[in-house]
Amino acid sequence: MKIQDVKEENATVKTFTFRDKHCAKAKPGQFVMVWVPGIDEIPMSLSSTSADGVSSITVAEVGEATKALNQKEVGEVIGVRGPYGNGFALTSGKVMIVGGGTGLTPLVPLAESLVRLTSKIVFMVGAKTRDDMFFLDRVGTVVPEFVVTTEDGSYGLKGVITELAEQILEKQRFDMIYACGPEQMMVKMFLLAKRYNTPFQASLERYIRCGVGICGSCCMGEYRICRDGPVFSADQLWKVRNEFGLFKREVDGRKANF
Repeated sequence: MKIQDVKEENATVKTFTFRDKHCAKAKPGQFVMVWVPGIDEIPMSLSSTSADGVSSITVAEVGEATKALNQKEVGEVIGVRGPYGNGFALTSGKVMIVGGGTGLTPLVPLAESLVRLTSKIVFMVGAKTRDDMFFLDRVGTVVPEFVVTTEDGSYGLKGVITELAEQILEKQRFDMIYACGPEQMMVKMFLLAKRYNTPFQASLERYIRCGVGICGSCCMGEYRICRDGPVFSADQLWKVRNEFGLFKREVDGRKANF
């Protein structure tokens, strides 16, 4: 695919827009495998899709492949295959969406889909500093009133997003909690959802090589993130609670602590 547009979201995050008829059918939370010619192929959540095929990925520079991708310009070519995996299950009623860091990437298109179904969306965004934030303009378009926390207090409320979520859950009941971000954050939200008897879905990230459940590089307990996820329910996560938030697999398949 030829890159049609590049938008700088912050110092290390960029959004790349391209046109693909297959991505037009993607559900919020699904991912694509993106090939950076001469470097590697990596999984990326779709940060936007549309009926006419205009889609985007939002890339944080964290390694060799993402650094090379973030150096791409309009008109250059990347490879895209997919979409793959299971996306978020949409629900009606009152929902809470909790995003940390680049976990916002699949949550904003989720909110854009939910806004037509739900009675209320409480959208919560957490980051380390103001400089790490992005997509606040898109969030504000969908949900005029949303909550932001930063660990250093440089924007919004000072603190971590899970502490504020707990305060809200003590006072309000929700029909679903959606989460994506650092895995330890999602574990805390998972436990809060269980405490307050609230359905829960989370989008997980792992090292993915094939994207279709063959190679086993993304195993977590009985699941393969690419095929069975990347979105999992509370019941599924309970089955892998001895690994969720504790271990991930390196490129060579060995388990490593988060």
